[in-house]
Amino acid sequence: MTLSQFLNLKDYNSELKQIILDIALGSINVYAKINRSNESVLGSVGETNIQNEEIQKLDLIANEIFIKQFESNSSVNSILSEENDNLIHFSNNSQYIIAMDPLDGSSNIDVNIPVGSIFSILKNKPEGFLQKGTEQQLASYVIYGTTTMMVFAIENEVFGFTLNPETNQYILSHPNIITPNQGSIFSINEGNYNSIDNRIKKFIDSCKKLNSEGKRTHTGRFVGSLVADFHRNMLKGGIFIYPQTADRPKGQLRLIYECNPIAFISKCANGKSLNIKNCILDVTPSSIHQRTPFVVGSKDMVSKLLSFY
Repeated sequence: MTLSQFLNLKDYNSELKQIILDIALGSINVYAKINRSNESVLGSVGETNIQNEEIQKLDLIANEIFIKQFESNSSVNSILSEENDNLIHFSNNSQYIIAMDPLDGSSNIDVNIPVGSIFSILKNKPEGFLQKGTEQQLASYVIYGTTTMMVFAIENEVFGFTLNPETNQYILSHPNIITPNQGSIFSINEGNYNSIDNRIKKFIDSCKKLNSEGKRTHTGRFVGSLVADFHRNMLKGGIFIYPQTADRPKGQLRLIYECNPIAFISKCANGKSLNIKNCILDVTPSSIHQRTPFVVGSKDMVSKLLSFY
């Protein structure tokens, strides 16, 4: 079943349906750019964004593709992008606003590691993008890997569609995704081990312990791309941890357009997410590019981490 056929069978809000299709169309164009990689799209542009991170050429290309795609949608009021210091306004009367990371993990492109695009869709309210994650109407990500897959959460369900590159159509491949309550994968950058909270260290050490038969019970996997690490753990069961560190006391990931949409998808797929101590979806943002510590994954593993606090 194609994405269009699937949406025709659903009674979702028609404007949200169109946003889903816009994400799909934009991502197909990004996929084409990634797979035609050459010197014109690889590497850095030699500048940094508002977060003082080096901007990759494909960051700007993906950003422009999605902005143009959403600009043609009359239901989209404005966009918050990781790549833009300020908001991008289209219309004052439209019903929805979109926060996005157009190309998460883009520094991995040059070494052929999966990357992704992340989207959070909110109603256009007076508080704008400074809404709790619980207010999201739709969340989605696209992972560009060995296959290109689009995942979205709406009305408490999560669906995955895989791109057929011959027809340029997304096909339903993962209906009603559910994360296992228990997992065996922990994902954290252990290069930061000496600068993270001791309670997180104890949790990681507990995952590494051997059982009574001398066999390991967990395995460590960390790609360094939020979308790729989360996608694997959502399907197989596991936990992703990106805590505050000595040099990043407020955390590394952005609340509104990275953590909240991933957390929303996780919740709809029977997962759990925290800003280490509290449900991250209950946090009211104070700024559009706000950073936060982030934990997301299988309920039992997230609860076990919380038990160390």
